[in-house]
Amino acid sequence: MNTTEAKLAALRAALTTSPEYAEIIPFFIAIQEYLLGRELTTGITANVAASPKERNQSGFPLLSPTDLEVNHEQARHFLAGLVAVIKANSREPVAGLDTLATALATDQLDPAPLFRAILERQRPPLDETAAALEVPAPLIEFLCEVPLRTMLERLAEPFGPDDVAGWQEGFCPICGSRAGMAELAGEEGKRYLACSACSFTWLFSRIKCPYCGCEEPDKLSYFTVDDGPVRVDTCKGCSRYIKTRDSRKGDSDVPLEVRDALTMHLDLMASREGFERGK
Repeated sequence: MNTTEAKLAALRAALTTSPEYAEIIPFFIAIQEYLLGRELTTGITANVAASPKERNQSGFPLLSPTDLEVNHEQARHFLAGLVAVIKANSREPVAGLDTLATALATDQLDPAPLFRAILERQRPPLDETAAALEVPAPLIEFLCEVPLRTMLERLAEPFGPDDVAGWQEGFCPICGSRAGMAELAGEEGKRYLACSACSFTWLFSRIKCPYCGCEEPDKLSYFTVDDGPVRVDTCKGCSRYIKTRDSRKGDSDVPLEVRDALTMHLDLMASREGFERGK
């Protein structure tokens, strides 16, 4: 079972196990169904020559944004299909989709600099493109993140924690993106961070904020809302949070990206408490 198939299986099971999310799960299923069998057609590849250890020893992730190579026509075709899927499966009309479809069809949108901007966490290229097309910037970001994530997951797939031994940064040793979730695993409850982009996981300090590096116990806390496996770890040092799954309570067969989508209520609660999601 590949990554897309695993996500699809978990989402379909969630229709029964997480009825409170029944209205939005079909949208996520539609996205994964579109990706299934198209993982190699995003138009994005990476020209990486070194190994993770070689790059990590110098303090850098394996992938640099300049390593991205984009087949313009293939990327536009992939994105156009994704726009159609989003339009067909959104519960309400999404402003800007028709404009994006036209921009892709008439070659008014170059996705290559947007992919690199997302990887570098640079807002200006996204905001400038959104302003030029008069569409919401978050829509463009979401649209471009789907194929980029798909490519990055395939890049990270051959590697494991042993390939990045000694890496103690809060950003991914493979693609350089920030952690999206954390996980406690094993009898000792070792803490692993999971990349928000390529889904790679790496060992990280149990008592440390992955975003600002704070290690002061009185500033680090967490809260839960039920007996489920996911909690919210918070840092008063930077007012950010990260959701953490304790796999010792089960649920380890569910991809973290899916579990993240099915715990949006925790994001809302963290926001109400004054915390922002780390990024």
